[in-house]
Amino acid sequence: MTLHQTLLPDGWPRPKGYANGILAEGRMIFTGGVIGWDEQERIVADDLPGQFRQVMKNILAILATGGAGPEHIVRLTWYITDRDAYLAAQAEIGAIWRDHMGRNYPAMAVVTVTSLMEAAAKMEIEATAVLPVPAS
Repeated sequence: MTLHQTLLPDGWPRPKGYANGILAEGRMIFTGGVIGWDEQERIVADDLPGQFRQVMKNILAILATGGAGPEHIVRLTWYITDRDAYLAAQAEIGAIWRDHMGRNYPAMAVVTVTSLMEAAAKMEIEATAVLPVPAS
């Protein structure tokens, strides 16, 4: 069963690593901004890939609490503090992505910001997931 449909207007090139749009119907889960800290609110890594690994672990833990998995994610908004560090780490971030998300590529935006509320955080990600409506 298809959980959602990727939207690609005619004539547009297929984006690499994300979707331009997603059509979904069902129950929705929204996360707040998730950063790379553990259950005791300690930042687990000083580098962007290490923080990303923890962010994904945290997002998937939140979604699992609501009965969702990575396949249900339809949108991610990333906030990063260093564009150059992000670009330099893309290969490692991509490998971490595949470990957690497989080949699910939701609609995404990556926004560079001057800082985040948690001073040691290098990124913060918000996720939206859509679960199928249970059969009646």
